[in-house]
Amino acid sequence: MKALAVAGVVVFGLIVVLFGAAAGVLTSISPFGTSPSDDAAEDIPAGYQQLYVTAAATCPGLPWTILAAIGKEETDHGRNPDWTSEAGALGPMQFLPATFAEHAVDADGGGADITDPADAIFSAAAYLCASGARDGRDIPAAVFAYNQDSAYVARVLTTADSYTNHTDDTTGETGGGIPEPSPDAAVAVDYATAQLGLPYQWGGDGPAAGDAGFDCSGLTQAAAKAAGVDLPRVAQDQYNTGPHLPADAALQPGDLVFFGTSTADITHVGLYIGGNQMIDAPHRNADVRVEDYRWDDYRGATRPLHT
Repeated sequence: MKALAVAGVVVFGLIVVLFGAAAGVLTSISPFGTSPSDDAAEDIPAGYQQLYVTAAATCPGLPWTILAAIGKEETDHGRNPDWTSEAGALGPMQFLPATFAEHAVDADGGGADITDPADAIFSAAAYLCASGARDGRDIPAAVFAYNQDSAYVARVLTTADSYTNHTDDTTGETGGGIPEPSPDAAVAVDYATAQLGLPYQWGGDGPAAGDAGFDCSGLTQAAAKAAGVDLPRVAQDQYNTGPHLPADAALQPGDLVFFGTSTADITHVGLYIGGNQMIDAPHRNADVRVEDYRWDDYRGATRPLHT
């Protein structure tokens, strides 16, 4: 395996990557963008973090934290680099050889190598970019293309959010990262993740109640109940229960997000999981899924699981 050639080359605060189709050479001239949270600083080796940032810069709209979260899922940022999946995936980003060959980037010279961290991470960025990440068009779809498992997508989005250094919009001060989700919130997110793929069912309270699936408020009520928190059954009552977040507050995994024509006419609710994504039971003829919460009729959020 090649050494991390960029580890001593990249200058903090001034990074961009320019690479051609034939060869990959790392150069630095553009900012990091989103700074790492304390979680990211503690968990991600410095050389890997630099690679995630520089590789993400080659795909406008791809957050470096998404690449980092995938690296965490696949080999814990290269800490298990020799692991080979049952499907035959290889290297720090766990590429199938055929997929790697299609999207391979030689990021540090010497030929594209599936086991080289730089090549693997840059190739992962190229793959995600081709799968919907460019311009932030559909990050969840891009992650799903990487690993066609809805629970995997939810874990990546949640980890990516924990790696992001959120800014307190009310003070303008940047903290060391978002607070850790409370134990209740973590349990609720895990519960909702386990329901991905179940069908929407009007009035449904899930398999534990003898139903095939959920409606929106049945899912959030069941997720909260799994964490030992009682919520009313319907979306309007869940919204009224609060506690309500200020409009400019940064959302945290476990928050409930609400939709409707007004705050007195709430018609839908989802469970926020990070990265601007929620898990929800959207409507008839649809499954419980991960999707962007930023709908036109978004009316606000509550935090019943962080008290």
